[in-house]
Amino acid sequence: MSPLTPEQLLAEIQGAANPLIVQDLDGVCMDLVKDPLTRSLDRRYVEAAAQMHGRFVVLTNGEHEGKRGVNRLVEAALGDVDQAKREGLYLPGLAAGGVQLQDHHGALSHPGVSDAEMDFLAALPARMEAELEARLPALMPQLSPAQLQSEIQQAVLDTQVSPTINLNGLFGCCGDDVQLQRQLQLMLQELMDALLNLAEQAGLGSSFFLHVAPNLGRDAEGRERLKPAEPGDVGSTDIQFMLRGAIKEAGLLVLINQHIAARSGHAPLGDDFNVRNAPRDHQALLNLCIDAIPADQMPALIGVGDTVTSTASADGRGWLRGGSDRGFLTLLQELGERYGTSNRVVLIDSSGGEVDRPSMADGSLTGITDPEDPLRFDVVMPGGPKQYVAWFQQLAKTAN
Repeated sequence: MSPLTPEQLLAEIQGAANPLIVQDLDGVCMDLVKDPLTRSLDRRYVEAAAQMHGRFVVLTNGEHEGKRGVNRLVEAALGDVDQAKREGLYLPGLAAGGVQLQDHHGALSHPGVSDAEMDFLAALPARMEAELEARLPALMPQLSPAQLQSEIQQAVLDTQVSPTINLNGLFGCCGDDVQLQRQLQLMLQELMDALLNLAEQAGLGSSFFLHVAPNLGRDAEGRERLKPAEPGDVGSTDIQFMLRGAIKEAGLLVLINQHIAARSGHAPLGDDFNVRNAPRDHQALLNLCIDAIPADQMPALIGVGDTVTSTASADGRGWLRGGSDRGFLTLLQELGERYGTSNRVVLIDSSGGEVDRPSMADGSLTGITDPEDPLRFDVVMPGGPKQYVAWFQQLAKTAN
């Protein structure tokens, strides 16, 4: 599956005239955990990212700011709440799927987002808590009121532009009861659908969508499919309430546009290009790049992610492919093919954390890819975030 070793990729990037690493965060440079507040970053990774300035950006469905934001992890890794802003050590790039833009000094913006949308999002965490309080007792009668309240507080992630309900803590209360895990997933889907209906009633019907992580791709109506729990793989663990347009494929084009503007002084897709005004169709995004960006300006792209899924369809006639990193990695690969460049796709094994994920240990990549999958992995790192961070540090040492 992997034509390159990590060492060969290192040499290739070092020899590239204009490389750009576009990297996911959770499961890539830090282990997946049940409670996001317990995440941590390695100080050496943060320092290495700073050394890669101009050649490295993040693209994540998490957020930069807030108590659960990655900026807090950067500050904790450095042991100084002011150093990152002062020295430009924050992780630059796009968060919340592409609507939250940040530079390496922590300057933050939400291009294309309205005040009405921000106000609706601000009220969602309290609504999520109330919905869980109403729905969970019937599903989990074994939990006391105090235990339920504790689990609800852990499950609702009160992020600014992508409020989320995460089931990992509740899954921990299920033991090996896969059926109960599936019931929790369906409950969550119904709950989040109800919140989408509230948005429509508020005149914001076209503003939001639900991001399911991990997922099994999209159905005929464009909705992301839940990945049902199975023994050894809990499937979908959370659903994020996200701003429409906040998909990583569109975010990839925003990052490319900004990278070219920083190098040349001209943004080929326009100074105001963002994920809210970008095309929402995969092929349209690809065509926009081809039409607007000259080949001599396109960077050599290295996409790094961990969440890619593939499961045989129930009728045995095909595959349900999804995962929050699949879209941007596929677009990145296709851009390489169209531009004739050696764009690379790097897959990190995130199964070693606290969350059940398909493992690469046996080399089969079962549950991740399939024999007919158009997405190819140029490099796989079965050693997970620990292996990737060590590799990234090695790359940064030669960056200057």
